Amino acid sequence: MARRRDIDGSMSVPTFYGKELRWKREAAGLSLEDLVRGSYYGKTYLSDIERGERRMPLDLARHADQVLGTDGYFERNCEDVRRARLGAHAEYFLKVLEAEKHASVIEVWAPAVFPGLLQTAEYARAVVRATHPLAPDEEVEPKVTDRMARASLFEDDHRLPEYWAVLHESLLTDAVLPAPEMARQLDMVAELVERRRIVTQIVLRKSGPHPFMSGTTQLMSFPDAPPLAYTESLHSGATIDDPALVAEYRRSYDRLRAVGQSPGTSLAMIKAAAEEYRNGKQPDRLG
Repeated sequence: MARRRDIDGSMSVPTFYGKELRWKREAAGLSLEDLVRGSYYGKTYLSDIERGERRMPLDLARHADQVLGTDGYFERNCEDVRRARLGAHAEYFLKVLEAEKHASVIEVWAPAVFPGLLQTAEYARAVVRATHPLAPDEEVEPKVTDRMARASLFEDDHRLPEYWAVLHESLLTDAVLPAPEMARQLDMVAELVERRRIVTQIVLRKSGPHPFMSGTTQLMSFPDAPPLAYTESLHSGATIDDPALVAEYRRSYDRLRAVGQSPGTSLAMIKAAAEEYRNGKQPDRLG
């Protein structure tokens, strides 16, 4: 039998919380399966929480308190764990930040800017600067660094998600960076496609009406938890876990993919636009 890995609760608030959860569970004589029984979550989800690698959802914290008889301890303290994991990210983004590390499938619609996981440092810096034009460098750079760190999931072959990005044509033709930097941004996306890390589809301006003509969305599916949808506007975002509403987003996203170009055609468009930028030209409308 493999030796159980010890938890160093002094490392961080999440590991302290996770160690306390494991201690209470084992003191009650319960296995991981016993504790999650009757919840929507799997034992691997709970194991990740105990190791400090995943946040405790409020409904699961309440479930644990009820099963363990801990008088609301885990519900009261899961907020501290959430705040400890924020880093330089916006507070409303925390649930997505953790969820994407464990998702088996991530599906994104990006109508205005490249998704954070697909941004170069130059592109991320331009987006942060556009949103916070008066922010000092010491506030901007941690946001850029944290965004770059998220993309490490594409290098983890053990937890590589199926990542599908539907991108609007304007992301290729409407430059937000000087031409050489735009070429590098598009090259990076093309490289991820060619390495079979992601799949992309381009929705052309002339594609006509589709379900997501305004707003962004991100859908995440998990092997051990219910699916989530996430939508974002300028200074706010909302994570949706209601099963019926997530299913509506799922149907709309499938209809959106139906109006996109094929993955092969989309890759050719991305590479052609990158070449235009390398030659100092502004790509024209595609298709």
